[in-house]
Amino acid sequence: MQEGAMKFSGSGKREGWPSCSGGMCVLGVFVCNLWEDEQIDWEKPVLTQAEIEQKIKEYNSQINSNLFMSLNKDGSYTGFIKVQLKLIRPVSVPASKKAPSIQDANKAPRSQVVTRRTSFYLPKDTVKHLHIISRTRASEVIEALLKKFMVVDNPRKFALFERAEKDDQVYLRKLSDEEQPLHLRLLAGPNEKVLSFVLKENETGEVNWDAFSMPELHNFLRILQREEEEHVRQILQKYARCRQKMQEALTTRTPG
Repeated sequence: MQEGAMKFSGSGKREGWPSCSGGMCVLGVFVCNLWEDEQIDWEKPVLTQAEIEQKIKEYNSQINSNLFMSLNKDGSYTGFIKVQLKLIRPVSVPASKKAPSIQDANKAPRSQVVTRRTSFYLPKDTVKHLHIISRTRASEVIEALLKKFMVVDNPRKFALFERAEKDDQVYLRKLSDEEQPLHLRLLAGPNEKVLSFVLKENETGEVNWDAFSMPELHNFLRILQREEEEHVRQILQKYARCRQKMQEALTTRTPG
């Protein structure tokens, strides 16, 4: 995709624009309408068992790794999906745990009871492979990803998106809870420009602050204060430079 190309989601959202409410910008995306000629078909066909078997053979013949799909005796199939995590806000983990690295993500599962939490930012564009079955739902993929990284936030704060590239544009479609990502992977084939998966914050236009814990809200306030102070500092510096240039211009001129 070309640098600076406009990005749209399948639900009519332009990615990367701030969403503002009441004069304050929140972490979201700007809602706009898709142009009619930019609509793409998100309908997914239902395959017969014979078609599934043929698709799996075609899929496996196209990959250059050992991440094959396998057909099971009960008619289901297993395989791998790769999910890119593009999270803007920090996530919460048990305070007794250190912030997990990607290497740590496969270790012990998160605690059942969490009394203290700490927040941190996941590394940008973190990628995780999951081995799932064809019946695995999008909501279960989200829960599995959070468990891998010991994240204790409510899974409803996150959403799984289907990403596609077409004509130098990037399209995103939010998956419903019941959709089956491995089925989508099989239909699209292994080419990630045709289809890839992205985990993002579950943006609905307005941030549901009630979904966050008290420590998280206090942490957001601290982040907001730091950003405000930095913004004020930059503005003051800008006007100071302008004032200095005006004063220099005045001193070089003779009266009259």
